[in-house]
Order: sequence, then C-alpha cells, then structure tokens
Amino acid sequence: MSEQSRSIRLTDPRALRAYAHPTRMTLVGLLRSSGPFTATRAAELTGESVASCSYHLRILAKYGLVEQAPGGKGREKPWRATAQFTEWPDHSEDAAVAQAADALSAAAIELYFQRVLRAVGSRHTLPREWREAEQFGDSLLHLTPEELTGLGRRIEELLRPYEDREADPALRPEGARPVGILRIAFVDREVPGNEED
Repeated sequence: MSEQSRSIRLTDPRALRAYAHPTRMTLVGLLRSSGPFTATRAAELTGESVASCSYHLRILAKYGLVEQAPGGKGREKPWRATAQFTEWPDHSEDAAVAQAADALSAAAIELYFQRVLRAVGSRHTLPREWREAEQFGDSLLHLTPEELTGLGRRIEELLRPYEDREADPALRPEGARPVGILRIAFVDREVPGNEED
C-alpha cells in the first residue's frame, strides 16, 4: 500500500489473535498518531526492547496492519500503519472467528481503560479549560437493536469531520490536542429485570 487506507478489516482468526497483543495494539496506535518510525523509536515510545518491537512489527506486517515506509538507512527502516482504523466482526457463525474476535475486543477494552485510568491520574496537570472540556459519564437508554445501530451511525457521522486531522497536521486548528473518544454500548445485564434475553 502506498497511502494509508481508512480501515483494515481482520477476519482471519490468526490475525485477530495476533492483533490482540497489547504491545501490538499500542504500536499500531502510535504509528497512526506519530509514525512513521523505526523499531528503535518504537522501543523509546513503548519501553520495550528494540528486538521486541522489531518482532511485533514483523508480526503486524504479516497481517497487513503495518508496512515498511520509504527512507531509513541499513537496518533502521521506518514503519507506518496501513490504515487509520482496525475493524473486526461483531458476530460470526464461525466459532474460531467469534472466539478470536471476542478475545480481541476484550484486549482492546482493557487497553482503552488502562489509558483512561492514566489520563485520570494525570488530569490535575491539564489546564483548566481542558479539565472542564473532558467528559466522563454514562447513560442508560432503552433501545431496540435498530435504534442502537442508528445511534452508532449518527455518532460516527459527528466524528468523521475531525478524522482527517489525524493524518494531516495542517488541518488541526491552533490549540488542538489528541483527544481519545471511546464508544462503548452494551446490553447491561446488571439492571434488574434485564438478566435474560
């Protein structure tokens, strides 16, 4: 690939299991936000060894999530992400795909919440306007599957105009900072009367 695609979809159980590793998800995220970079730079950013980062980058390349970027000298070749987003099945009749996809979803959620906890822990260092702008909250809505799907589409539409800023810093207005937005919607079985399907 010569240009970064919008998204890559993983459906092979081996690719799903490979991507479920926290270091690999971290590397892909860093390449999307700060790449391209070499395995040496990846080691600096992650705290992993250069050898470990090289290994994980090669695994990611095997499944099409990263690729070597132009430039570099000798063994110091830069890597880049092949897509802005990674998608995988929400449902599959194939038990191996379903199990691997669920494991990847669980690993991604764990990684997200580790990042949220670190953000909350360092929140006091942010300027007041950023502390007041950050959002923490939840809603309990009574929805049909169709309504929940439609709500997800509307949220995606709201976010889409800001997505090009990731790849093109010239589009970022002065004062813009990276902001993580998590979208998690699930049937809440802990609400009384909602334990059964």
